Amino acid sequence: MAKKSIHTSETPATQLLRAHRIPFTEHPYEYMEHGGAQRGAEMLGLDPFTVIKTLVMQDQDAKPLIVLMHGNRTVSTKNLARQIGAKSVEPCKPEVAQRHSGYMVGGTSPFGTRREMPVYVESTILELPGIVINGGRRGYLIGIDPQVCVALLAARPVQCALAE
Repeated sequence: MAKKSIHTSETPATQLLRAHRIPFTEHPYEYMEHGGAQRGAEMLGLDPFTVIKTLVMQDQDAKPLIVLMHGNRTVSTKNLARQIGAKSVEPCKPEVAQRHSGYMVGGTSPFGTRREMPVYVESTILELPGIVINGGRRGYLIGIDPQVCVALLAARPVQCALAE
C-alpha cells in the first residue's frame, strides 16, 4: 500500500489560510536554534524588515497576546503597554507561549493558534506590499499580504518598534 504523502505546508496556520482561500507562498529553510527571523531572512535572501516575528507576550494579569514585529526590530514593551491600555507587557516563557499558541517556539504562527488571543501589529508592517511570516513550523515561512493579518486576525496597529 502506497504511503499517502502529506503536503509540506499542512499546519494549523496553512489550514486556516486555505479554508479562507488566502493565497500564500512557501519558503522553507534550514532552521537553527535561536536564529530567529534574522536567520530566516538571511537563509532566504530576504530583507529582515519584511520577515515578521510572531511574539507571544502577556500583560500584568498574565493574559496572553500576540505581537507581530519586523525581524530586525524589537518591541518596546513600555510603548506597547501604554497603547493597549495595560500596566505592563512582557514576553511569555517559552513553555507558556507554546501552551497558548499550540506551536513550538521558533515555529509560532499568528494563524491557527490553539487559543484565541488579541493580535497587535507594528503599523509599518501594514505598509509593506508583502511579508513573510512563520507558517506554523520551525524552518517554514509563508509569504502573504500583510492586510491578511487585519482581515483574518483583527490585528490592531501599534507603534512599538525599536531598532535592533
